[in-house]
Amino acid sequence: MSRFCFRVFSILLITFILPSYAFAKISSQELSIQALAECNKGRSAKERDIRLAHFKKSQVLAEQALKLDDRYPDAHYALFCSLGEQLRIDGENLSSIIGFREMMTALDRTLELKPDHLDAISSKGSFLVRLPRILGGDVERGEKMLRLVIEKEPKCINARLTLAKVLANRGDLPEAVHLTTVALQHAEKQNRQDFIPEARAILEKLRSAKVASK
Repeated sequence: MSRFCFRVFSILLITFILPSYAFAKISSQELSIQALAECNKGRSAKERDIRLAHFKKSQVLAEQALKLDDRYPDAHYALFCSLGEQLRIDGENLSSIIGFREMMTALDRTLELKPDHLDAISSKGSFLVRLPRILGGDVERGEKMLRLVIEKEPKCINARLTLAKVLANRGDLPEAVHLTTVALQHAEKQNRQDFIPEARAILEKLRSAKVASK
């Protein structure tokens, strides 16, 4: 390539290609933020149709973000969030094998791109402690991941509630009560309506079990 052609190529690269790439990165980030916001709105909504509408909008936004930049971790996590909530909108019933695999692929891709993504670590840990071994469950590994999230993010809620359930099933009621109490405090401070009812219900159940065990 001649020196003149190289200069022309460099100008074209700087003028057109690099700005477009930077724009894609920004747009993917913005779309991912919007997608996660829609997923959280769906979690807080009460009516099924409204919840589903938010989750579907979240999925569309996440897919748009991935088209712009499929290496942006939060875009994959937003897709995981929307797919997961759609699967369990009528309760904890992950009956769709194809949907489940698609959801877990999005979660695993998030962690592949960003291994320290705390929300993804918390979600992965939650699945590991809940799923049977035949579906990839691993309680010990999942518990370690949940404790890591709590250590790194003291204000986390979901990781505490999930770990509290694991400990309660194991018979460690004092720590389970402590984890749930702290989770409820953070949920109330953050006004997380998607977590407050669950935290209160778990805490009431744990306290009843603690009294009964005496």
